[in-house]
Amino acid sequence: MRFESTFNLVLAAVALVAHAVPIISPDEIAVKSGEGLRLLSLAEDVEPVWKTEDEKLELMRAGIKFFDVTEVYDQEQKFPPKNNFVSIAATFPAPSHQAELAPILKTVSTTNMQTYLSALTAFNNRYYKSSTGTQASNWILDTVKSITSGRSDITASLFSHSWGQPSIVVKIAGKSPSSPVTIVGAHMDSINLSNPTNGRAPGADDDGTGTVNLIEGLRVLVAAGFKPSTPVEFHWYSGEESGLLGSQAIATSYKSSGVQVKAFMELDMSGYFKPGTTEVMALQADYIDEGLNTFLKSLITAYSRIPWAMDKPIGVPSSFPYEAVTGNDNPNIHSASDTTSVNGFSWAHSLEFAKIGVAFVYELSV
Repeated sequence: MRFESTFNLVLAAVALVAHAVPIISPDEIAVKSGEGLRLLSLAEDVEPVWKTEDEKLELMRAGIKFFDVTEVYDQEQKFPPKNNFVSIAATFPAPSHQAELAPILKTVSTTNMQTYLSALTAFNNRYYKSSTGTQASNWILDTVKSITSGRSDITASLFSHSWGQPSIVVKIAGKSPSSPVTIVGAHMDSINLSNPTNGRAPGADDDGTGTVNLIEGLRVLVAAGFKPSTPVEFHWYSGEESGLLGSQAIATSYKSSGVQVKAFMELDMSGYFKPGTTEVMALQADYIDEGLNTFLKSLITAYSRIPWAMDKPIGVPSSFPYEAVTGNDNPNIHSASDTTSVNGFSWAHSLEFAKIGVAFVYELSV
């Protein structure tokens, strides 16, 4: 889902929970969370509130956005308010590696992505609290380990959480390992808002498409013998649909460890555009990093057959390419109907996003 997957929003969540007044004590967090309550940040400069899981679902059904900060709130109080771990270290020059990328991009395969997505959607759902959600995470890990086997400079591992479904992080070491890292991410989980734990939620577009875009992007780079100058990471996040849980946990961990990030791009929903509308890559329109958005425009112009377009302002920080302008995006998400068979789903459309993911990584790290 668009709102729940942008790294800028994760950073916003970090800022929202840091040094809230009054501070919620660790004892209160332990007691309340032990009772099954969740601490939600609903708005900037407003103290987080406790909600039950059922109340949280009602907010989601009503389209009310929030961050579930239960796991990260206490840790964030330890950082100074302006201690932002992200450092935009690149100047984002115009694309300059077309000759090297052209043969690599030709190997990006919709057939492979279809195979990956068929395996993912075969799980009843990928909800972060369900057993099949955990199984799906393990399937992704096994798949990327198979892709990266034989490369000692690449590690693939689970990032464990307090809930069942782990996130996954693949790290490609750079020739300058201390340099800021380039990250591409997607969320692996899915949800049926009518019955989250047991309901059917294939999540083909949300965010199965982004998930397989990254798997295929990793595959073609490894097959091409890609060895970056600066570090690269591929992330698949757990629990995004329930309040950016996995991405917040990783962002907070990276902040604590002093990780510097050169740039981040999210691929969340890339397989649909409303029949009869113009096919574009929609770039978010407000609270963006202007330099990074300008760079994305140049990447799309250089490496995609479809143009970019600015999306409608939605009032939240964001910066990533999206499948369609708001209103022309997939209306079937968060239900059993989020499948590849819906009218408007296009593998040719999704292919362009996978290519841009590869170009983003290559141009920023070689």
